[in-house]
Amino acid sequence: MERITRALAREPTAMSYVALAESAHPVPPPVTPSAAPGYADTRNFRSRVVELDPLVLERERILQPGAPGAAGGAYKMLRTQVLRRLEQLGANSLAILSPTSGAGKTLSAINLAIAIAAEEGRAVLLVDFDLRNPSVNKRLGFAVELGVEDCIEQRRPLQHALVRLAGYERLTVLPARTRLQASSELLADERTADMVVEMRGRYSNRLVIFDLPPVLQADDALAFTRNVQAGLMVVREGHTRRSDVTRAIELLRDLPLVGTALNASRGDPATAY
Repeated sequence: MERITRALAREPTAMSYVALAESAHPVPPPVTPSAAPGYADTRNFRSRVVELDPLVLERERILQPGAPGAAGGAYKMLRTQVLRRLEQLGANSLAILSPTSGAGKTLSAINLAIAIAAEEGRAVLLVDFDLRNPSVNKRLGFAVELGVEDCIEQRRPLQHALVRLAGYERLTVLPARTRLQASSELLADERTADMVVEMRGRYSNRLVIFDLPPVLQADDALAFTRNVQAGLMVVREGHTRRSDVTRAIELLRDLPLVGTALNASRGDPATAY
């Protein structure tokens, strides 16, 4: 199972925590719970609940509820440091990013969301905004009836697309239904900005996590990051090139990065605590 390990500008080391970088970039101010234009306030709407197949979760390396085990411990370490940095920034929204595909970005987004939701008093909304290759629901093993793109394009209440995962308390998923050709245009649309305002402002204790497309393979992430307050960069040992990390960070220079997480470290887990 992949492990979250330290990754700085120097060569990756085999330590089971994420290094959080300071940032001087300004952070968008918190939003109030007022409803965004065009979106109905349906607070009492009951979201769809799906049962997940344990075999699918094991195959996809998804954490169990409560994030137990060694892998869960690594993600909890990541959770604690990410939350600490977000609190310093006064932020409640986080983009999960990677320079290129294959770094484990979506898996990291899902497992980080599970680890954060395992903490009492925390709630998480995980949004699949990788509209070029939506895969959050595929990794979790459920079909999508209504996607986030439908909510944006048709002004449908986002609550109608929300999915609760049986057994995972305080975790809600807003999946995407299909691939879009004009995905970056939709992410840059004012309707998307309105919906993000609604997501961020509805509950004071909820962190909104966005899974975005790779930074260097499309302009989607750049088109959307004006709507999010912070980012976490995911890289993979033996796969992600340092030059790609440097270029991605340069392109995201206006977005505060809370740190970098390294997947698939070859270090010995027994010596990494």
